Amino acid sequence: MTGRSILVVDDEAPMRMLIRSFLEKEGYRVSEAPNGIDALNLVSAKSFDLILLDVMMPFMDGYAFTKELKQKDDIPIIFLSAKGEEWDKIKGLKMGADDYIVKPFHSGELLARIETVLRRAFPLNHKKNIIKAGPIRLDLNAHRTFLDQEEISLTLKELNILSLLIQCENTVLSRNRLMESVWGAEYSGTERTVDTHIKTLRIKLKKHGELIKTVWGIGYKFEV
Repeated sequence: MTGRSILVVDDEAPMRMLIRSFLEKEGYRVSEAPNGIDALNLVSAKSFDLILLDVMMPFMDGYAFTKELKQKDDIPIIFLSAKGEEWDKIKGLKMGADDYIVKPFHSGELLARIETVLRRAFPLNHKKNIIKAGPIRLDLNAHRTFLDQEEISLTLKELNILSLLIQCENTVLSRNRLMESVWGAEYSGTERTVDTHIKTLRIKLKKHGELIKTVWGIGYKFEV
């Protein structure tokens, strides 16, 4: 399950840092938010596979966040809370959470619960079909691309390039890797083919084309 993206929402910075530290050692990509409002903003801009959510937070608590999120997204949620009464757990699960862990907890227990929820949410051979990054949303099943909520037309190759760049956000991908991933290892064209498609892709993304960064002498990366 490593490589999955997890959002940690907790108003206590030391707790966020602790969770982030051991999850990153396990290979997960981790983002943080100190409250529900900031978390909603992150969810609208990026794609997450799981949310670890505190209950008692300022501005917007975990319950209010869950209610708001479930109206538009179905990202798995694990509550992490000091509220350990039975009715607290029942309330969280009834609101749509996938699990409820009482603080303090052992890192091994949290990791096991995370793996269980992710296995349930993403069975083997299941591909996540909606990818979001900043103003861009890709529907891989329908081969549709939305920019600032308006649909734009991309060729299948352009869609595959953009999808790969977004899923490897902040990672430099060489022209050769892009070519092998999108065109296949047996493709006999030159790496300039990648440059041509990137140029067209940037034009179609308008002002957001700058999210695709050129790394001179190597290739490209996507950076929000």
